[in-house]
Amino acid sequence: MHFTLSGWDDYTHWKDADQAISLSIGSLLSQCLRTPFKGTGKPEPLTGDLTGYWSRRITKEHRLVYFYEGGVLTVIACRHHY
Repeated sequence: MHFTLSGWDDYTHWKDADQAISLSIGSLLSQCLRTPFKGTGKPEPLTGDLTGYWSRRITKEHRLVYFYEGGVLTVIACRHHY
């Protein structure tokens, strides 16, 4: 698993700001590694400029945005909406 710089900033923000959301993100990341395109968080492929990326719902407001290819998960963002 890899993080972009902004993805890592988002992830560390939640570790400091909200333990419950941080745990939810950890659970979603585990699920993404096992089944990147199915499972919890209503995974959906993104379109337009974000074609190839996927999104999962963390909360009503926040989304986990990631890219998965060749067995490698790259976290793009996990705060706000795409």
